[in-house]
Amino acid sequence: MSFFELAEQRYSERHFDPRAVERDKLQKILEAGRLAPTGCNYQPQRIYVIQSGEAMKKAVESGASLCGCPVAMLVCYDINEVWKNPRDRYFENYNCGEQDCSIVAANMMYEAQELGLRSLWIRGFDALDIIELFDLPENHIPVMILALGYPSETSRPAHLHGKRKELSETVKFI
Repeated sequence: MSFFELAEQRYSERHFDPRAVERDKLQKILEAGRLAPTGCNYQPQRIYVIQSGEAMKKAVESGASLCGCPVAMLVCYDINEVWKNPRDRYFENYNCGEQDCSIVAANMMYEAQELGLRSLWIRGFDALDIIELFDLPENHIPVMILALGYPSETSRPAHLHGKRKELSETVKFI
């Protein structure tokens, strides 16, 4: 399958089938994240695989809507290992941790799609709740949760999924 086909077919899953995701598929998804480019190749991402009932309950307590997924990836970055740009006058203390985690998560999302799984990018949680509930080290900054699993029989894209702006609305050649 071409990347364009993969990108076209991928949508945010909100109705997961409860069956478990096979360990070999999880490993491939995690490997796809490991291969993602990061600022100066510092690889500050820290991924917590949420799969136990207790961990799932904690994620939901944080406000994350997991939509019945059997496994999720809490994607964080290590603030001590992230590339920082001291020269940026607009963004004081800029670091690329969120960017790095976003690229890692996107790689994992597309690998999941390639393997017949669906995903849901989740940021509807309180980061301090996540830190406290999972007792994260103070240098691990939560960015997002990627819910993963097989689609349910009622699975379908949201009604706005196929609606895309024209390139002329989002791209400027300068």
